[in-house]
Amino acid sequence: MDARHVAVERDWLRTAHPAHSAMRILLAGHEGYIGTVLAPILSAAGHEVVGLDSGLFSACTFGDEPARLPGHAVDLRDAAPDALAGVDAVIHLANLSNDPLGNLAPGLTHDVNVKATVRFARLAREAGVRRFVFASSCSLYGAAGAGRVDETADFHPVTPYGVAKVEAERGLAALAGDAFSPVFLRNATVYGVSPRLRFDLVVNNLTAWAVSTGEIRMLSDGSPWRPLVHVEDVARAALAAVEAPREAVHNEAFNVGRDAENYRVREVAAIVAEEVPGCRLSFADGASPDLRSYRVSFRKIAEQLPSWRPQWTVRDGVRQVRDALTGLDLAPSVFEGPRFSRIAHLQARLAAGSLAPDLRPAGNGGWGMGDGSVGVPALASL
Repeated sequence: MDARHVAVERDWLRTAHPAHSAMRILLAGHEGYIGTVLAPILSAAGHEVVGLDSGLFSACTFGDEPARLPGHAVDLRDAAPDALAGVDAVIHLANLSNDPLGNLAPGLTHDVNVKATVRFARLAREAGVRRFVFASSCSLYGAAGAGRVDETADFHPVTPYGVAKVEAERGLAALAGDAFSPVFLRNATVYGVSPRLRFDLVVNNLTAWAVSTGEIRMLSDGSPWRPLVHVEDVARAALAAVEAPREAVHNEAFNVGRDAENYRVREVAAIVAEEVPGCRLSFADGASPDLRSYRVSFRKIAEQLPSWRPQWTVRDGVRQVRDALTGLDLAPSVFEGPRFSRIAHLQARLAAGSLAPDLRPAGNGGWGMGDGSVGVPALASL
């Protein structure tokens, strides 16, 4: 977080969240891309944060290691009821993330993102947890066309990941009651720097190619729409949802982003080319559109969660990622490799035998990273 956004963050926490009682919050997925940004924001707001994470991506660090949280090192599918003892609220990030990963293992995506998620929410309800904030995704709108979709729109998911988000929301909604409030945060496509940085996300990926090679070569025609949101603004939305009055959020879905931050992919590429000196932008011959295209309305979150004040634009985020990469000489083989691409990471671990086919840890404790890791030495084992 740069100095300007640190100052804004402090002011926002002081003015937007002055009088909330401290809660014990279980953050499921605290070691991931969003979780390592969200945990310190929750702590700064005065809450006690307990983590739950399998450590699947704990070696995927960019820069300094994030601060350690007390918590539970366990796969979501194996989480026990005692993990929820004394917990007031759950923020649930623990999913197999993004569309390519869902395509790699559709059955596992359903097992983790739907079955295990709903099971964990049921355990939370039985343990007396009152608020369950679920990180959903605008990808459940899928092939929605060019018109803006709001939270009442039909779902048209085109990937197993999008289908799983639809099914998980439905399963969680069925658990709602007087003492248990699910909240669904349908995040736009996320970007920005994190201690567990990902380059398999469109803004981060295009910026990395521009900085590393001086060129962005689009393999699609760039026509699909994408709503985009910075990882810090996603974290702020989760805080706003967990602290909001019950009547504002009970069993409600919120698209997370801003109306002005809907872009065609080619517009994002053009912004990156403008912000990275000397970058060239080109389109591959015969480039075709991506089926996933959705333009999203964010009116509801602005009206019902007024304490949420997003701070970032795509242009700001491109500059942040550009500045983080400048001088590192990060080759494409690194930022497309196992440390910074989730699907490449899992494929490498599966090939090395440190993960079983069901993505639980296997007997082989060592695996070769070989990716020229940034900020810390290359890790030889997990």
